[in-house]
Amino acid sequence: MAMTEQEIFELLQTIFEEMFEIEPKDFTLESKLYQDLDIDSVDIVDLLAHLRKTLGNSDIEPSRFESLVTVDDMVKNLHRILA
Repeated sequence: MAMTEQEIFELLQTIFEEMFEIEPKDFTLESKLYQDLDIDSVDIVDLLAHLRKTLGNSDIEPSRFESLVTVDDMVKNLHRILA
């Protein structure tokens, strides 16, 4: 399922609002996952499980997301996986 980086960002924005109650206005490409959005490693695993199911892509593994710092890092990483 090929998606643009913008489509991935918008999907993540929606999921973060639903799962973690993060307002879309607070969710930017520059947002730091751990510091700004208060997301922890357990939240990331839950998020990735949700993305795997939603996108139907088994390549979305936690080990491929260990070094993420910002939302932009996550968007670019997902874009590479889904390409």
